[in-house]
Amino acid sequence: MSKPVKIDFVSDVACPWCAIGLAALEHAMANVGGDLQVELHFQPFELNPDMGPQGESIAEHLAKKYGMSAEQLAQNGEALRQRGETLGVRIDLHKRDHIYNTFDAHRLLYWAGELGATQQHALKRELLQAYHGEGRNVSERDTLVAIANEAGLDAVEARRILASDTFAAQVREREHFYQQHGIRAVPSVIFNDRHLVQGGQPVEVFEQALRQLSGLAA
Repeated sequence: MSKPVKIDFVSDVACPWCAIGLAALEHAMANVGGDLQVELHFQPFELNPDMGPQGESIAEHLAKKYGMSAEQLAQNGEALRQRGETLGVRIDLHKRDHIYNTFDAHRLLYWAGELGATQQHALKRELLQAYHGEGRNVSERDTLVAIANEAGLDAVEARRILASDTFAAQVREREHFYQQHGIRAVPSVIFNDRHLVQGGQPVEVFEQALRQLSGLAA
């Protein structure tokens, strides 16, 4: 009998490396297979908590925040696209040209987590695909309701949550918790509340962690 593995996947919908990291983790879980027992939770992190409702051009944002030139942006974008392609993740550099505030998306993810791990995982995947693959505005509430519906969740309830401040305090508490524990970059993948793996690591890194912690030999 394998030992259960708890995973807290701290990430932001707007983070392309989070999409890649999740895909790598999913591949690792599939590779281990068998009796692997995983308890996967998605935790909130906002790369740009002060981003306005209209968002900002990614090129302008990255130039201002990190000093990236247009050439560097193109090179990094192509590396992301290629890496995503190897994992089955679509990152469309032409459609994903804006960055948005993601707080409401995190509120919906918190709600989905209250419903169950399967529901939260489904919504996380839909949000990442909607933004990175399709360039949809993940701060616009009608869009978020549609994405929730595509993930199999109740669109009426999603709209009700978004029209209120439901789960806002819980999301901020979770964000504060991880900031207080030193999380400054995402994805940050925490195994069993103790072991931290950061960044869009290769599948093999996640697979090794899962095998060691679950007791399932290669």
